Amino acid sequence: MKLQVSLHKQLGDFTLDAGFVTHADRVGVFGRSGSGKSTLVHMIAGLIPPDRGRIELDGELLYCSEQRICLPPERRRIAVVFQHAHLFPHMSVRRNLLYGYKRTPAALRKIDPKDLIEVLDLGGLLDRRAEALSGGERQRVALGRAVLASPKLLIMDEPLSALDEALKYQIIPYLTAISERFAVPTLLISHSTNEMRLMADEVIVLHKGGVSAQTSPDELARQRMGWTRAGYINLLKLSDPSDDDGLFAYPWNGTRLLIGAGGAVGAGDALFELSSKDIMLFRGRPEAISARNLLRCEAVSTFEMDGRVGIELACGSERLIAQVVKRAAEELDIQPGSEIYAVIKASAFRRLY
Repeated sequence: MKLQVSLHKQLGDFTLDAGFVTHADRVGVFGRSGSGKSTLVHMIAGLIPPDRGRIELDGELLYCSEQRICLPPERRRIAVVFQHAHLFPHMSVRRNLLYGYKRTPAALRKIDPKDLIEVLDLGGLLDRRAEALSGGERQRVALGRAVLASPKLLIMDEPLSALDEALKYQIIPYLTAISERFAVPTLLISHSTNEMRLMADEVIVLHKGGVSAQTSPDELARQRMGWTRAGYINLLKLSDPSDDDGLFAYPWNGTRLLIGAGGAVGAGDALFELSSKDIMLFRGRPEAISARNLLRCEAVSTFEMDGRVGIELACGSERLIAQVVKRAAEELDIQPGSEIYAVIKASAFRRLY
């Protein structure tokens, strides 16, 4: 995908003046509430008229104030999934799914409904009415309905914000599967760095109506390390745990990670988060510790954010980010190549799905 945007919009006291060019197929639009995220993408979709500017998607002009071009939403072939599913309550799941598909010219249909139903695990829901679905089921149906229109771009406007934390991370694998299986370019709006890292390859950062950065999801997480109470969040995908005296032992990089109660999820993949603040660092091997995880690592690099120092650790082929205060970093004298022991409590891991 190639998306070029340069737009200006005045809404009362708020001014949006934003421009960017991206070639990524999974793009995140990140920013705090009121930064202009929804306004920007709604103009791209044709739901809000800009005051002036230009939108070009894969070589096609969707909007250009100078040339007086403004394609209506139905001609842009951009699908939008909102925070709330907005399904037709009187229709069955099957009829909701096929609504956009039947209205798409046969020559433009690229996705087989059977394949999509399988990917989104909707086979058992097809005859149910939309009003009888749970929140997560509604979002999966809304996503499927949008994708079956074979859009050139799928916009997801904070699609997980109305869901509770546990359900949110159950939906994310479905969202990523859509992008990977059907090669549908996506533009994701969110204020969650975890969602950016799990569902985007590049991030457009908005601040007060303008683009303040265009960066990678991991770099965004590093930049925000000192701004949040949780610090940098390490995301670890683990699988196939075994029992170890009441703990769950997950294979990881030739060793095992011991995780406390609630850590078992069966034989499939599981995603855990680990705060950079929950990793204790030692220059020499500690003789006796109560924490269950002791990892021998090598310091790769350091970076400083808001008085906190992040240390990138190479633990074999895996990477972790630990965080210490500046004085601790000076006392440890951590340099690239330094041998570091990382100590992590079994209770520090939090399962996301």
